[in-house]
Amino acid sequence: MQPSLPPTTRKSRSPIVSLADTAYARLKEEIFDFRLAPGDRFSETSTAERLQISRTPVREALFRLQQEGYLQVHFRNGWSVLPLDFEQFENFYDLRIILETAAVRRLCESAPEGQAFARQVLDGLKAVWMVPVTDRLSDGLLVASHDEAFHISLVEAVGNAELSRVHRDVTERIRIIRRLDFTRAPRIEKTYDEHALILDAIFKRRTDEALQLLRTHIEASKAEVRKITLHRLFLARQAANLVPERAPEQTGVAADVAVEITTDADAASPAPGAKPPKPRAQKRSSSRK
Repeated sequence: MQPSLPPTTRKSRSPIVSLADTAYARLKEEIFDFRLAPGDRFSETSTAERLQISRTPVREALFRLQQEGYLQVHFRNGWSVLPLDFEQFENFYDLRIILETAAVRRLCESAPEGQAFARQVLDGLKAVWMVPVTDRLSDGLLVASHDEAFHISLVEAVGNAELSRVHRDVTERIRIIRRLDFTRAPRIEKTYDEHALILDAIFKRRTDEALQLLRTHIEASKAEVRKITLHRLFLARQAANLVPERAPEQTGVAADVAVEITTDADAASPAPGAKPPKPRAQKRSSSRK
C-alpha cells in the first residue's frame, strides 16, 4: 500500500466543485508554493482576472483564507499574505510531536494480529524511504510532499480517525514552513536517513528507540523554523521557477518578513564574500546626509 499524499498534491477532484472552492484551492496552493509569498499584495480584480473566475467566488475564497489565518484585507487597498508567525509554527511542531509519538508508540506496542493494515502502510513507506542512495529523489518540493505523506501515514496506520484528522489539520498549518525546509540538499539527505531509521525501529518494535528517533527528527525540522529569512523565501521561489532572478526586495515580499530568526552562529558567520547587513537606522541616517 502506497502512502497517501497530502491533499494539495492530489490531481483528482470531484466533478462538482463550486467556483469558490476552485479559487480557494488554487490560491492556497499558490501560498504554499510561494507564488504568493508573505507580504505580497494583490487585489480582488487582478486575482479574478488571473484565475479567470468572477469576483464574487474569488472574494468568497479570499475571506475563507482570511478566516484560516493566511491573508489579511486592507480597507480600500486590496489584500496581502500574512507574515509568517514563527511562534505559532513552533507550537504546531510541539503538537506534532505529541500526536506522532502517540501513534508510533501504538504501532510498536499493539498486538501483531491487529496490525494487518498498519503493516501495509509501513511496507508502502519502506518502498519509498528505505531505498539505495542512487534511487533517492532530489527535487525539494517533491520530497517535501513525500515527507508530509510519511508522517501522515504513520498516524493513519494506527486506525484512529480523530487522531488522523487533528494531525492532518496541524500538518496543513505548517506546510509552507515544511517546504522551506527542503530547499537545501543536506536536509533532503538527512530526511531519507532519518525516516529509514525510524521505520527500522518500528519494524523491530523498539519503542524507545523509535520514539527518540522521531522526536529528534521533528525537533531538527522545528529548529529550521528559527532560521527562516527573507532570502530563504526568495530562494524557495526561485527553486520553483516562479520568479525571475532578481534581488529579494524586488519580489514583493514584505519587509516585515525580513526579520531573521537565526542562531548566534548564523548571525556571526555570514556567507563568504557576503556583506553584513546594515541596520535600518544607519540606512535612514545616511540618506538624510
